[in-house]
Amino acid sequence: MSPPILVVDDDPKIVSLVKTYLEREGFRVATAGDGRAALEALRSSPPLLIVLDLMLPELDGLALLRIVRERSDLPVIMLSARGSVADRVYGIHEGADDYLAKPFSPAELVVRVKAVLRRAAGQRRRSPEDETMVQGDLVIDLGRLEVKRGGRLIPLTPAEFRLLSALVRAQGRVLTRQALLDALYGEARGEALDRTIDVHIGRLRDKLGEAADDPRYVATVRGVGYRAVHA
Repeated sequence: MSPPILVVDDDPKIVSLVKTYLEREGFRVATAGDGRAALEALRSSPPLLIVLDLMLPELDGLALLRIVRERSDLPVIMLSARGSVADRVYGIHEGADDYLAKPFSPAELVVRVKAVLRRAAGQRRRSPEDETMVQGDLVIDLGRLEVKRGGRLIPLTPAEFRLLSALVRAQGRVLTRQALLDALYGEARGEALDRTIDVHIGRLRDKLGEAADDPRYVATVRGVGYRAVHA
């Protein structure tokens, strides 16, 4: 039996609606009405993906997201009534893989969930010779979805891993922000912002320990996008 998708929201109507749409597509669904209950659900049955509301009682969505990111790279789609560009950017910066503003289409949410899971499944099906890539002193394991340097694991979110993989595969070619959004979200791109890519790249650089003005792995091409740095 496959792990469930965990839906966390304190609005029973939203939980019921999302649960209904996901179950129609064959997903198992677990639910939680507050942050503490969500933590218990995570401990008892690790999910495939988390659909997480920002405003929660007991423990808010951002605090829960930070805890999740400290422990795992589970995909997280954040929901919030705060739909401004600044709010979306902040949610992505804190580690969300996607952000949908309320009110949202449950059908669109299902498309985004399926796209994330399909990409993960595609990466697991890669042939052995395609399972690793090297970028400088980084070893990118496409089968395990891991990045290591000197044998030490660098904890990346799924979004950060997909962006780094796309850039390295391009072998130094410049990828526009639009191309990187496609690599990140595919057909589920929706209203994702170009700024989303900049936020993810910033977090990726922080984890790789590099500065934008002295890149070792990812270089900015002003007004266009990004490229992998090749020695």
